[in-house]
Amino acid sequence: MNKIFFFLSGFKEGMRQFGQTISIIINSGLLLIVYFIGIGFTSIIAKLFHKHFLDTDLSKNEKSYWTDLNLKKKSIKEYYKQF
Repeated sequence: MNKIFFFLSGFKEGMRQFGQTISIIINSGLLLIVYFIGIGFTSIIAKLFHKHFLDTDLSKNEKSYWTDLNLKKKSIKEYYKQF
């Protein structure tokens, strides 16, 4: 009875470690695929349409990357359906 208990407890521990190893491999692979699909395709499409998400051009006259929002120039109707 004691040998069976040791065998089953060792088998259980081995299966747990095997499951953790497989889950690390599968999760890493899935995250890699999602990253390449989500970030990669977005980057390619943005480059094709010359879209820049961050304005990093700093002219020599400016000392900062901060920009003025000019919120008062728009009419109120433009704020209702922005997206």
